[in-house]
Amino acid sequence: MKDTRFAQFVIFVSSAVPLTLLGWDWYHHNLGANPTEFATRTTGVLTLLFLILSLVVTPLRKALGLPWMIKFRRLLGLYGFFYGCVHLLTYVWFDKFFGFTAIGEDIAKRPYITIGMASFVMLVPLALTSTQKSIKRLGGKRWNLLHRLVYLSAIGGVIHYYMLVKADTREPIMFGIAVAAVLGYRILNKFMPRITERKPARASR
Repeated sequence: MKDTRFAQFVIFVSSAVPLTLLGWDWYHHNLGANPTEFATRTTGVLTLLFLILSLVVTPLRKALGLPWMIKFRRLLGLYGFFYGCVHLLTYVWFDKFFGFTAIGEDIAKRPYITIGMASFVMLVPLALTSTQKSIKRLGGKRWNLLHRLVYLSAIGGVIHYYMLVKADTREPIMFGIAVAAVLGYRILNKFMPRITERKPARASR
């Protein structure tokens, strides 16, 4: 499979559905007793979900021997950044009403806010250098080194979520297991690539 445009279009549209549903429920006042908390929590979960999905692409393409799947990684990663922006905007707008002094105090005094903000900041250079031109300008090695920040951002996001929920930690723990699995695969692939990689299938004539 070489032409992935339709698959990318499906992913693009499907990835926008959660935000559309959230906007629909907000418009019809169906976000519960605390709409701001619900919207902030939902967009945060979506940020983690898409970051992890983008990280899963590489193990899948190597394990299945389908190199064309790499084309989906950037799209999913950019959606992770997009939902991170919406998550931050929800907090800044509806929780703090653009009170930047209060936001600064939150960052300084609340560790989970500090970690969450640091995790988002790490995504910014990744989004800005997600183009092919950036890869050529930075060089493959430096680009890959920079984009390893996504792992730190995902770990920080899991910690941020875990510290936020306090009581019911099942969901952040599941996200943590997913991130740990991807990191474990990366380590295994580095030292024992024969176990993790499968040669691409040859096209039939």
